[in-house]
Amino acid sequence: MSDTSAPDFTLPRDGGDSVTLSGLRPRAVVLFFYPRDDTSGCTKEAVGFSGLQAEFEAAGAVVMGISKDSVASHDKFRDKHGLTVPLLSDAESEVCEAFGVWKEKSMYGKKFMGIDRSTFLIDGEGRIAREWRKVKVPGHAEEVLHAVRTL
Repeated sequence: MSDTSAPDFTLPRDGGDSVTLSGLRPRAVVLFFYPRDDTSGCTKEAVGFSGLQAEFEAAGAVVMGISKDSVASHDKFRDKHGLTVPLLSDAESEVCEAFGVWKEKSMYGKKFMGIDRSTFLIDGEGRIAREWRKVKVPGHAEEVLHAVRTL
């Protein structure tokens, strides 16, 4: 168990409200950072977490996705795929940087900055209990749910 406190933040979410991380205590929080709305891996990941949302809630956790996409983009992504987990917009990438997921990436020989697919499990006291870096999507939501249940 880590003693690292999760960086607090307030971000706008799909549907127009905003979410403050510390305001969710004492529930556990799962934050999944993903590169971009409506790309295949990100869609599978968001659909996976949405499909297990009731089980996460039963285990006492709230699940939220974060990317740099706009709220309008999140609304379209949510509606197109029937997503039920809140999607937060970190347009300035401040939260991505605070969690260390804003990284140099490379594709087809070109280097660029982007979100490294990562998930954080934050316990009811605001500490990072577990983190997953360079996430592979298949089975990931289930693995995170198991970790929530063992908190």
